[in-house]
Amino acid sequence: MNAVEEITKPLRDIDWNNTEAVHTATRPVLDELAADRQLLRSSALAALDDKKLLSLCEHYDILDKIVMFSDPCGIRLRLHVFQPGYIDRPHNHRWTYSSRLLRNRYLHRIYGDAEIDSSLHPGKLDAVHVREEVVGSTYTLSHKAIHAVVAEPGTVSLVVRGPAVADRFLVMDAATGAAWWQYGAAVESEEDSRKKRMSRERMSEVIDQLIDWRIL
Repeated sequence: MNAVEEITKPLRDIDWNNTEAVHTATRPVLDELAADRQLLRSSALAALDDKKLLSLCEHYDILDKIVMFSDPCGIRLRLHVFQPGYIDRPHNHRWTYSSRLLRNRYLHRIYGDAEIDSSLHPGKLDAVHVREEVVGSTYTLSHKAIHAVVAEPGTVSLVVRGPAVADRFLVMDAATGAAWWQYGAAVESEEDSRKKRMSRERMSEVIDQLIDWRIL
């Protein structure tokens, strides 16, 4: 059992549908991992040569996701690196997750209760919580919640997510009023999977960036 597996072991037995229990359990895990940058660095570098972990990493024009650990029960540890121009559309997630900000900041909007359905009009969403997540901020978000983020370039977060509870999640565009489903790897098309797959070269570039920023 490696160090990350040992640190995250207590998370296997929690109820990931209980947001407060998830926050209570993940906070000390994020505390320990965020304080051990050498462990984060070694985990990210090891993932470069792990075909399974590399296949889970994702690259978009404005966001990179590095997966450093994946447990068979569905728990994953990731670094999110927000590139210039990052603005989220309102969306939910397929899992409950906890996040710790390691660099810079983002504006975080959390919306009120709504039926998560493709008929939902984004113009009718009301933000019930707007806050800045800054270095050291830790929060837990239920898979039932809808939120959106506007990030400063170079913002980095450490994320631990739980098992997926759905095959798809809803994304909305406030400008056009459109809403559509996006799917997880198990059911998405090969074309969609290929478009977001991170190359080893890109992952190496992002790791070098994180090292320069002293995140790793």
